[in-house]
This record gives sequence, C-alpha cells and structure tokens, in this order.
Amino acid sequence: MLATTETKTPDHWYGVADRIAAQIGARAGDHDRDGSFVAENYDLLREAGLIGAAVPVELGGDGLDYATLCGIVRRLGKSCGSTALAFSMHCHQVAVAAWRWRHMQAPTDGLLRRVAAENLVLVSSGGSDWLQGSGTATRVEGGFLINARKIFSSGCQAGSILMTSAVYDDPEAGASVLHFGVPLGAEGVTILDTWNTMGMRGTGSHDVELKDVFLADAAVSGRRPQGKWHPLFHIISMIAFPLIYAAYVGVAEGARDAAIEAARKKPANAGLIALAGEMQNAFWTAETALDAMIATAETAAPGPETTSAVMTGRTVAGRAAIRTTELALEVAGGAAFYKGSLVERAFRDVQGARFHPLQEPAQKEFGGRMALGLDIDG
Repeated sequence: MLATTETKTPDHWYGVADRIAAQIGARAGDHDRDGSFVAENYDLLREAGLIGAAVPVELGGDGLDYATLCGIVRRLGKSCGSTALAFSMHCHQVAVAAWRWRHMQAPTDGLLRRVAAENLVLVSSGGSDWLQGSGTATRVEGGFLINARKIFSSGCQAGSILMTSAVYDDPEAGASVLHFGVPLGAEGVTILDTWNTMGMRGTGSHDVELKDVFLADAAVSGRRPQGKWHPLFHIISMIAFPLIYAAYVGVAEGARDAAIEAARKKPANAGLIALAGEMQNAFWTAETALDAMIATAETAAPGPETTSAVMTGRTVAGRAAIRTTELALEVAGGAAFYKGSLVERAFRDVQGARFHPLQEPAQKEFGGRMALGLDIDG
C-alpha cells in the first residue's frame, strides 16, 4: 500500500506553535536584556517545518492556510514579541508570493519551491522603502549596480534573501522602483550592527548595506513608478499587515494574561475590577480589529478599498494593543514596573506598532481620501 501524506490540521500547527512558545518565552527576557538576536528560535521554527509551511502543497510546502499562519504568529507573540515580529516579516513575503502565484499566475513558484526545499528565510526591507523605495540602481552592462542602506531588516541575521528595491532614473519612464531579491551572503552585502532599541530588541532589525551589488536584468522581478500606489502594494497591504499586527496582538495578549494572573493574587476592590474591565475592552478591540483584517485578507480583492479597510484595522488594532499593555501595567501593579517583568517588556515591545506603514496620520489621510472620493496619490 502506498503511503499517504497526512494533512496537517490547524490544531496540529497550533500545538507546534504552543510548544515553541513555551521554549522561547523562557529566554525572551535574556534576549531583551542583551539586545541579542533570537537565532536559536529560528532553529526551532526550521525544525518544526514552519519556514516553508505556507508554501502551496503543489510547490513543496504544507499549504498552511492564512488564518492559521496569523494565529501562529499571535501565539508566538504572547511569549516572545521579537520572534513573532521577525517571523511575520518572513511569513508575509511567502504569503504574498503564494497569493500572487495562486491568483495571478505570477512566476513566484521558483522562489516558493526554494523556500520549502531549502528552508530559506526571506527578509523584508518594506518598512524602509514603501512607495518611495530607497537606494539607487545604476545601469551597467547586463543589469544594474545597487547602492542602498536598508533599515529595519528584521531577522537579517538568520536571513537567506533580502527582498528589497532600489530606484532607477529611467531616461524614458522617469524615476522607477525596481523590485528584486538579493542573497544576504552576496558580495557587497553587509549587515551593520545598528539595532539598539527600546523594544522588540531581539528582532535583529539591523541596517543592511548594499554597496555596488550587481543585479542582473533577469533578476528584476518588477518595476513601478516611484511614489505612486501600485497594484503590488495593494496586495502587500492586504496580506502583510494582518500577519504583522498578529504579533502585536499576541504581545498585548501576553501582557493581559500576566496582569490578570498578578491581579488575582491581590484583594479585589472596585478600582482593580474597573481597570481589569477596561483592559478587557481594549484587548477585545485589538482582537476584533485583527480578526476583521484577517477576514478581509482571506476574502477580499486587493485594491484601494481593501487597503483602506486593512490599514484602518492596523491603526485600531495597534492603538488598542498599546492601550492593553498600558492598562496591564496598572492592573499588575508595581511589580510590573521592574525590569524582567513580562508586562514591562510587552509595554516596550508593543510600541513598535506605531511605526509600520501606513503610520496613523498617513492612514487617516488615505481613509479620508477614500471616503471623499479623492485621488489616493494626492
């Protein structure tokens, strides 16, 4: 009888995530204190098959569904925000490539096959690029020379390929952003030791310098006008941000749980009860906004309306996650003010929710333009 491949259920993957979460939580404080990259946690992700799990089955992966992938990131975030956030950056690169292959027949299958077969970790520079892009691409024979400095390259110390872009001054089309992947071990690629931050200290989100890195014409995966909304960015907005904010909701959930555990050891009083209730309200808002973002990503078509909905969720979920941790400090009491407290670490980690695009002022402008029927490119 031929052996059959057993389909791995969401419960299987959640069990895997919970086992990893227990291990990474035990050393999250050390990484936070030292500002050291969560390298051994990536080893656990690889060993568990999570690096290539979201690659479609047809391309060698497990075909892990999107909502479960978001749930895994959230569960990791309860124990170690740095691991969850850095992993979400890899996850969204895989999920976007899989979506484009599935729905657009885009030629992303080669990359996805390699992720599944070789456990390649993809690193995003999107936080430092967005619509404008950054760095320069200079035309040379057969391709381009890339010079750039990419900030916020989360997970780069465990990374295989930097998924990034650079700006080419096209004599015909004008300023154009070229998209490409470059191996982090390529000549001219250097990871700079720059990540020393208030929170998310274990993500290893160092700057990556590209100095005269050769990019062959055939390696350019796409190009677009600089500074304008492009269909690719509506796909990225739809797929990436529920995964990223799942990490922050997980951080808030960990703080909420720790605060409740601490409060239950105290005599109940009206003030404490009211604070706990307010914290629950804030967390419900974060969780509900995240669920709405995930549902949108699973069912909607990419476009300005979908981007507006997801980015609204990004603002609401982020603000509510931050508020949850603020209240967790008060619910837990003075012990949460000490270094080494999970609540104190979560309070610092969750502040990172402020800085991903579209940041709140830009998100409100985008939403306002949509509501008023104005051009989203201004």
